[in-house]
Amino acid sequence: MSELICIVCPRGCHLSVDEKLNVSGNFCKRGEIYAKNELKSPKRKVTSTVKVINGDLPRVSVITDNEIPKDKIFEIMKEIQKTSVVAPLSINSIVIENVLGLGVNVITTREVKKDK
Repeated sequence: MSELICIVCPRGCHLSVDEKLNVSGNFCKRGEIYAKNELKSPKRKVTSTVKVINGDLPRVSVITDNEIPKDKIFEIMKEIQKTSVVAPLSINSIVIENVLGLGVNVITTREVKKDK
């Protein structure tokens, strides 16, 4: 039996999952889906920042535009740490396309103007 706390919504249901992947404790279907995915193939979005060259900000926040396998987080963070971008940038600008060949992009979460 595995015990999880659902992170899909703020409710935070306490889930129990047996060896046959029967889920209990969930308030909604999303909790059941989350629990099964978390035990079979956990995934996360990655957030971080990258260096900005010639921008009005020294760094810009970034996020993966989709979830990635949890075991790839540190590899993706290494790629993000090696990256810098040149201003100006709009929100959702692709910083790293198809990171690690996973079909997921790293994108900006805000606008950065060129330094004056």
